[in-house]
Amino acid sequence: MYRYPKQILTIEQQIQSYIDAGMEIESYDQVEDALRTIGYYRLRGYSFQLYNNDSKKYVVGTKFENILQLYQFDQKLSNLIFSMISKIEVALRVRLVEALLIHNDVLILQDSSIFKDKKMYWRNMSTISSEIARSNDVFIKHNFKNHEGEIPVWAIVEVLSFGTMSKIIKNLKTGLDSAYVILANNYKYVSKKGNLVRPSQKMFTSWVQGISILRNMCAHNSRIYNRTIHTTPEILDVDKIIPTTSHNGVYQILLAMKYLRTSNQEWMEFVNKLEKLLEENQDVIDLAAMNMPIDWKEHLNA
Repeated sequence: MYRYPKQILTIEQQIQSYIDAGMEIESYDQVEDALRTIGYYRLRGYSFQLYNNDSKKYVVGTKFENILQLYQFDQKLSNLIFSMISKIEVALRVRLVEALLIHNDVLILQDSSIFKDKKMYWRNMSTISSEIARSNDVFIKHNFKNHEGEIPVWAIVEVLSFGTMSKIIKNLKTGLDSAYVILANNYKYVSKKGNLVRPSQKMFTSWVQGISILRNMCAHNSRIYNRTIHTTPEILDVDKIIPTTSHNGVYQILLAMKYLRTSNQEWMEFVNKLEKLLEENQDVIDLAAMNMPIDWKEHLNA
């Protein structure tokens, strides 16, 4: 069996490792409590940018209380974003159903003719079937019992993951009177010439996919501060950072959220809460760590 080179450290050893690396500690009780409830490894993600791997030392002046504050900021940011994404997600489900009902068929998701790629259709149907089978929702059981197991589109959409919903939208046909066009009409944006423009299918699904990834990160308590997010939502030219960043971060997904917002009022309430949270923690956060430019609010304003 492979012997892992690092050993498990006790709480006392973890605290001593902080001290040996030059971290300033004002309250041992605070550190011990944090290590027992949050964990050494999770907190490490909020301090690695302050740690020099060559010297094995933290930047002079690094305080544990600031690392803890950064962690707490990240938790609040995650909760705020998750709440907004939940609203975006619910509205998208409703609007997708409304768009699909143009076909006047409550079982329309079983009709491959409205989808472009038939192989992708069947892969998606396999995923949809699994998600329906896993569901314990009363309305799914009702259809199993009373309608020969046939599930109407409005019930199916309620049990789909955000990721699966994205795949369905990505594969819809895009003709003039298609369900995709009806759906995308809810999310028009203003072009450089001042015209309202319907997002392309590629652009639209990139927004949904980006939001889906960030949603899952928030749902699983993953760190989102100072984090590369491996997805590429298509950003409108007016919102792009120049020079282009080498990776995507929270800022790019926030823009995707803006493009898919439920309403201007609800979105601006979110932006104002975000601004307040950033101001309250400006002594420990770095906007660049989230890919956010100085004029971020100008771009996020609806």
